[in-house]
Amino acid sequence: MRNLGEGMPLSLAGSLLVAHPNMLDPNFRRAVLFISAHDTEDGALGVILNRPLDKQVADLVNEAPPEGLGDIPVFLGGPVGKNQLMFAAFEWQKGHGLKLNHNVGVDEAHQLVDEDPTSIRAFVGYAGWSAGQLEAEMKQQAWILQKLCFEIMRGLGPWYKMLAAAPDDPSLN
Repeated sequence: MRNLGEGMPLSLAGSLLVAHPNMLDPNFRRAVLFISAHDTEDGALGVILNRPLDKQVADLVNEAPPEGLGDIPVFLGGPVGKNQLMFAAFEWQKGHGLKLNHNVGVDEAHQLVDEDPTSIRAFVGYAGWSAGQLEAEMKQQAWILQKLCFEIMRGLGPWYKMLAAAPDDPSLN
C-alpha cells in the first residue's frame, strides 16, 4: 500500500477520524467521523457519527416516509449541505472493509431497512475537504486516525477517555 507520507495510507476511505482534544472548531470538536471517500486529487468526504439530532426521519420530512424509514434516527453529518436529508448505507466489502454509500435513494433505503435495519443511517449534512486540505490537517495533528473502531477503545487509553468526558467549560466541573 502506498502512503501519503509519515505512515498515512494513500486513501483514508474507510477510516475513522477522531478530533484531537485540542480541536476548537465547533463543527468538529469531539467529533468522530467516518471517511467514505478520499483521494489526494479530489479531496475527502465523510460524516460525523456521534452527533444525533434527537429527531427521526418522520420529524424532518413533509410527506410520510416509506414504511420502516420514519423511525430511523437522524444525525448531523457535518457542516456542509445541512439543508438536505440523505440516507447512507454501511456495507462490508470483503477485502476492502467497511464502506459508506452516500448515494442511497429512498427506494433502496426502504429495501435495505427490511434486509438489515442496522445498515441504514440518515444524516443532515456531511463533511468535505478540498484536495490537500485533510492531509494538511493530519500533518497539524488535528485528527487521530483509526482504521477500526475497536482500535480507538483499546489504543487511546484513559487519558483520551477523560478528555472526551471533560466539559467545554472547566468551571462547570
